This record gives sequence, C-alpha cells and structure tokens, in this order.
Amino acid sequence: MRELTYREAIGEALREEMRRDARVFILGEDVAEAGGSFKVTEGLLAEFGPERIFDTPLSESAIVGAAVGASLMGMRPVAEVMFADFTTIAMDALVNHAAKMHYMYGGELSAPLVLRMAYGGGMRFAAHHSQTVESWLANVPGLTIVMPSTPSDAKGLLKAAVRTPNPVIFLEHKLLYNQKGEIPEGEYIVPIGKADIKRPGDGVTIVASGLMVGRALGAARTLAGEGLSAEVIDLRSIQPLDEETILDSVEKTGRLVIVHEAPVRGGFGGEIAAVVANKAFGFLDASIQRVGAPWTPVPFSPPLEDVYLPKEEDIIKAAQTVLGAGVT
Repeated sequence: MRELTYREAIGEALREEMRRDARVFILGEDVAEAGGSFKVTEGLLAEFGPERIFDTPLSESAIVGAAVGASLMGMRPVAEVMFADFTTIAMDALVNHAAKMHYMYGGELSAPLVLRMAYGGGMRFAAHHSQTVESWLANVPGLTIVMPSTPSDAKGLLKAAVRTPNPVIFLEHKLLYNQKGEIPEGEYIVPIGKADIKRPGDGVTIVASGLMVGRALGAARTLAGEGLSAEVIDLRSIQPLDEETILDSVEKTGRLVIVHEAPVRGGFGGEIAAVVANKAFGFLDASIQRVGAPWTPVPFSPPLEDVYLPKEEDIIKAAQTVLGAGVT
C-alpha cells in the first residue's frame, strides 16, 4: 500500500469528502491561503475556491458559531480551531447549542459539523497551546469525540465524521502530523465507536488514545523482550466508548493500564477505570494503573515538558507493577 503522513491523510479525506458532497466546506483561521497552520488544508483552495474553503477572523466563537448555524441550514461544515486549548472560547455554541440540537428537537434537527483541533504537548508551545482537552468535552452528551493515532485511522475516521449527522470533535495530535503510515487504496471508512487492538497479548491490557498509542506499543515491545505479553488497545474514539473491546481484553489478561496525555486527575482514564471496576471487577488480578501527566499546566521549559509528558518508561513501570502484583 502507499504511504502518507498523518497530515496528508487528513487532507486527502477532506478533499474526497468535498468532492463527494457539495455541502461540505471548510472554515477557520489561515485554512485557505496559508493551507492551515499545520499545512493540512494545503492545496484545497486551488481546487475548491473561496466559497468552499475560506479564512475567518481570529475568533473561535465566530468560527464555531458560524459552523453551527450552517449545519442547521443543511450544510456540512468542517471548522478548524487552530489549537484545541481555545475551544473554551467557543464552548457556548458547541456545548449549549450544537450538542443539544438533536435532543431538544426530538431528532427532527441536528448539527452535523466537524470541529478539527490540534492538541497536545511536545512542541514547546507552553501552557496555552499544548493542552490535551478530551476530558473537558467528554461530559457533554451529544458530542462525539475522535482521537486517531495513525494516518490510516485519521483518514477513515474523518470521512466517517463528516458523514455523521451530529457534531464530532476531531482531535489531531501535533506530534503525529509527520508520522507516516500505509493507506488503503480506494474508498474506505473507519467506523466511529470501534476500538482497535493494535497489538494482541494476554498478560496485561494497555488502553491508550492518540499519541499515547505509539508509546504504548513501544512499551509493549520492550515488555515482550522481558517475556511479558501486553495487549494494546487504541480507543480511536472516547465518545462513544467501545466498552466491549476493553472488557473482553481485561477478562483475558486480568490486568489493566490506562494511558493518556492529559493529567491523571480528572482525565478520561478515570471513566475507563470505573467501567472496568463496575463490569469486570471479578476478572482483575491487580489494581488498575493510570498513566498520565502530573497536576500542573504544561511547562514551556523543554526539560520540564519532557518530564511532564507520559513516556514509554512510565507505561512499562505501570505494566510491571500490575504484572508483578496480585489481588490483596
């Protein structure tokens, strides 16, 4: 199969969906002339023109508000908020309007929009441009939240997101944009709400999303060299959450490590732990371990940011802890 970067895969998905459906259009800061701050939408202006992809003022509330309004009028907007940190400025339109339309109107009206946002640390962008935000939005019924970890998944999930009849938050980790991966030829869709077992194993279940999937796989390879078998589950979406895949794996392994980049306290890993504790407690042979960032803003200092972000060694240590422990 051909290889594309994560960035190119997302751009290809947008191009294909815009060709397929004339209702699809793109709006956001610098998405047209500049091709996006991370060059994801490069080349789309030349093909589709300024009526299908256009730059907006530097106002996240205007971007998301316009997308909500357009979606209610039958369009399929793909809005880009340059940094996920600034979704806070658009929370009213997103949380109090887009997310609730389907419910408030008894299914007769919905807001089929996609909100693309770059998230995560590792690029020395400091506290206001480096946060991992999925848990901020996970408590809002009506929002679908997608976090692809590979180019193939990014393309297939974005195409699915554009076709979803309700609002989708599509989170793209900044450190993944240059990652290359194989892309299937022709049309394909990755279903939203179905996790993927990226590496099978029977000793411990490691659940991760986004950038942390690659680090979980690296940890699993190191553990394999020690004779320890880890199964790595890529959530792909956290709302909806594929509980069945997680529970089936935990019933097999008896041990669970949950990894995300956001701070451990209040992070979505707590929800996963609760699901397993409620539905698979009798299968657990050790306490659940969570790996995430400490309770502090993302540092600007490179050495401090490196310490802040979860690493393969942290996942390995957590896995070794549960593999060496029994129920007490």
